[in-house]
Amino acid sequence: MSRESRRSGEGLLQVDDCLDADGNIDLPDGVTFVSLIDRNIANVGDTVAYRYLDFSGATMRTDEITWTQLGVRMAVIASCVQQVADPGDRVAVLAPQGLDFITAFFGAVKAGTVAVPLFAPELPGHAERLDVALRDARPAVVVTTAAARASVESFLDQTAGLRRPEIIVADEVPDTASARFAPTAIAIDDVSHLQYTGGATRPPVGVEITHRAVGTNLLQMILSIDLLDRNTHGVSWLPLYHDMGLSMIGFPAVYGGHSTLMSPAAFIRRPQRWIEALSAGSANGRVVTAAPNFAYEWTAARGVPAPDSAVDLGNVVLIIGSEPVSIDAIDAFHTAFAPFGLSRSAFAPSYGIAEATLLVATTDPHATARTICVDRDDLARGVAVPVPPEHERAAVHVSCGQVARSQWCVIVDPVTGRELPDGRVGEPWLQGDNIARGYFDRPEDTRRTFGARLAARLIDGSHAAGAQPDRPWLRTGDLGFYLDGELYIVGRIADVVVVGGRRYLPHDLEATAADASAVIRRGYVAAFAAGADHTDRLVIVAERAAGTARADPSAAATAVETAVRQHHQVDVTDVRIVPAGTIPRTTSGKLARRACRAAYLAGAFD
Repeated sequence: MSRESRRSGEGLLQVDDCLDADGNIDLPDGVTFVSLIDRNIANVGDTVAYRYLDFSGATMRTDEITWTQLGVRMAVIASCVQQVADPGDRVAVLAPQGLDFITAFFGAVKAGTVAVPLFAPELPGHAERLDVALRDARPAVVVTTAAARASVESFLDQTAGLRRPEIIVADEVPDTASARFAPTAIAIDDVSHLQYTGGATRPPVGVEITHRAVGTNLLQMILSIDLLDRNTHGVSWLPLYHDMGLSMIGFPAVYGGHSTLMSPAAFIRRPQRWIEALSAGSANGRVVTAAPNFAYEWTAARGVPAPDSAVDLGNVVLIIGSEPVSIDAIDAFHTAFAPFGLSRSAFAPSYGIAEATLLVATTDPHATARTICVDRDDLARGVAVPVPPEHERAAVHVSCGQVARSQWCVIVDPVTGRELPDGRVGEPWLQGDNIARGYFDRPEDTRRTFGARLAARLIDGSHAAGAQPDRPWLRTGDLGFYLDGELYIVGRIADVVVVGGRRYLPHDLEATAADASAVIRRGYVAAFAAGADHTDRLVIVAERAAGTARADPSAAATAVETAVRQHHQVDVTDVRIVPAGTIPRTTSGKLARRACRAAYLAGAFD
């Protein structure tokens, strides 16, 4: 069936409308964020699209917006943008988490401009990232709110080399301004938004996400996680400037559902709020949420309700993804919430990156998280050799399941470009309509990352079967392997620690350090090489666990040195035990080892 014969209809988008005769995802022409929202307005306009739980005051306030109201506010923002920007210009959203952020994002898209979801300058610890992103994107317009306007103007005044953009204060423009909106033609291959990367291994860069890429990836998520029912809705505290957080407002746009949102700060201060929102949604239908490792560990430690509470998590899907998925995080969360109806199969360990819009692979929706133990020394040498859990060099890794429909992932030797067989560690390369167009205004980086060519496929068992032979591949910069039909991700190429000519995965070193002493906070350890050429000096920086402020750090440091030497046969040059909150993290909560190394070399931990 051709795309022309499946053009957008009048009803809600049906998944079957987006599949070809072979079941591959093939979006009809004209499918964009704007067209999807227009369908929802026409068919379920009076239903809630987004609900925001505001915990900033003395009592919680619930703000809601229907699809019809969203359409009006989108037109309001779009009309204002059209007065001061041209199609294709960048429009940065510098607003706090909330409904105004959503209307600003979609409004910029409706105007035919490129939305740049960022954050208000009040977000602590990320001023440098905001400065980098603004100078890189060079927005013609900034959309903010009345509450954040003063800080935004002050920040823009201090941003060197940036032409002052026009400022639109979203919540000060009346609904009547929507009458000024002039309809704009938007093509499926136009850029919807720039997704700035988290900066774990390099400065943030803007990824150009097209409407085709985001529509394809949202359908891949819906099919992979079995979210076909309109009564399935989202609950999220993830920041809306992050790819995973943005996907939580993308789901409802596809099929006319809804999402309940809160701020990251509200979650961190009281993680039980997340659990209570999941339970409330679970009472009315299936609920999907997503979070990185640390959030599940934090909630298991600080967010468990009273045993006699009415919390019910029996209808919840928990996507877990970020750095390699932690089985410890899954175990801790399941142990804490199994008494509240949480099934072991509720977890969906996943792998995703911004350059692929988000999702690459996830587990079967009815399967439980699968782990495998491999020899850590062999793994560092590039071979995944299964060993029993009790083996002295056993390293546990969690499966990310299968690659999403209409996407291909091959494990490649990054030097030769040749596909590697199952059980060999290499770089995952990706292909599919969900892959971004490239990096904004970085042609060389785009060519190097998005233009990879597969030098050779495997004769038997190739994971490139069905991919387009003349189409380029995306280099992910990650390390992974296939085993028994499932994909495992073990880290980032840039994070590999090299000492004495031997390679070590930082996650293994960090896990050993965390197990060495109760003084060390699990999940808050960074291992890196700090020699002149980034090699030969192994350094471990570890945060203190709660309640250990008076414990002797020298004893913990000695325990770490001994454990690492015994388990990995490598000497640690320096161990620093630092207060909680000291180790830099990305905006998505990942360890920022690159930033931690820079801080160490600058004497920040002296």
